[in-house]
Amino acid sequence: MNRVTLEKQLRSGLSALEQQGMQMPGIQPPENRDTLVAQMVDSIRRVDYVSTVRSRKVSKNRTNPHDNAFDPVRAAVWHQQHGNNEEASWLIFLSIHFGKALDTEWLLIKDLYGCLGTGLWDWPTVSHDPLALSNWISQNQHILRSDGRKFGNHRKYESLTPGKRGWTGAVIESYVDWVTEHGSHDDLFNDKINDAGGDPRLAFNKLYHSMDMVKRFGRTGKFDYLTMISKVRIANIIADQAYLREATGPLRGAKLLFGGGTSANIPHVRLEQMLSEIDGVLQVGMQVLEDSLCNWQKTPGRYVQFRG
Repeated sequence: MNRVTLEKQLRSGLSALEQQGMQMPGIQPPENRDTLVAQMVDSIRRVDYVSTVRSRKVSKNRTNPHDNAFDPVRAAVWHQQHGNNEEASWLIFLSIHFGKALDTEWLLIKDLYGCLGTGLWDWPTVSHDPLALSNWISQNQHILRSDGRKFGNHRKYESLTPGKRGWTGAVIESYVDWVTEHGSHDDLFNDKINDAGGDPRLAFNKLYHSMDMVKRFGRTGKFDYLTMISKVRIANIIADQAYLREATGPLRGAKLLFGGGTSANIPHVRLEQMLSEIDGVLQVGMQVLEDSLCNWQKTPGRYVQFRG
C-alpha cells in the first residue's frame, strides 16, 4: 500500500473513532493530526520491514559476521527459515541490546559476534559458557570501542567496561540464565504459550514480565525484543498493550492524544484501554501505536522523521 492510500485509511479510521465518541483533543489542531498520521505511516513501514525481508530470499552471507553483508535481523530471518530458532533468537537479542548505530550500523555486533574476525560467538558456544564471552569482551573492549563501533542511540548508556553500570557481560549472562532456566529459547517460548492456554497476547504478557531477570532490559528493550521475536515468527505472541506504566515518550504521547497535554491526569490503565479501542479500528498493532506516539509527542505540530 502506498503512503497516500495508507494516510487516507488512517485518517478515515481516526474520524470513525471520533464519530463513535472517542475524545482525542491532541489531534484537533489540523497540523497535529497530520503529524500523527505521518508518524503512524513511518512506524508501520518500520514494523513491516521484517515482513518485507521475509518475503524475499535472504542470502546466507547475511549470517556471516566475517562478510560485509552481515545483518543480524536478516540473519535471524534466515536461521528461523532454516529451522534454527536458537540462533535466530540470540541474534535478535544482540540486535536489541546493541542497537543499530546511525553511521556504522551493525558494525559493533558484527565484530563481537564474529570474534573480531577470529571465530564465532554463536548460541551453542555462549549458552555453554557465557562467562567466556564476558571475559573476551573485557579483554577486547578497547578494540570494540574503536573505529566507529558503538551502540545504537537507544542503547547509548550501555557499556563494554566491566564493573560499569550497563556492563554488557552481565547483561549477556543474565539473558543466558533467563533462557537456559527453561532449557532453550523454544522451550521458554512454548512454556509461556502453554501457560497462557495458547493465547498469544497473554503469552506476550507472561514473557514480558519474566524478562525482568534480564539486566538492563527495561520496558523498551523487552517490548522491542518480544515484538521482533513475533515478527520473525519464532513464537506466536502478540503485544497485548503498550506497557505505558513504565514508559516515558509513549506515555506522554498517549496523554497528549487523549488529554490534550503531555502531563494530562489520565491513569495509565485508562490510556491502555483507549489505545486498545483505537487499535480495534485502525488494526495497526501496539508496536505501531507506541512508536508513533513516542515520536509524535516530540514535535506534535511538525513532522520530523526519526531514524533511531
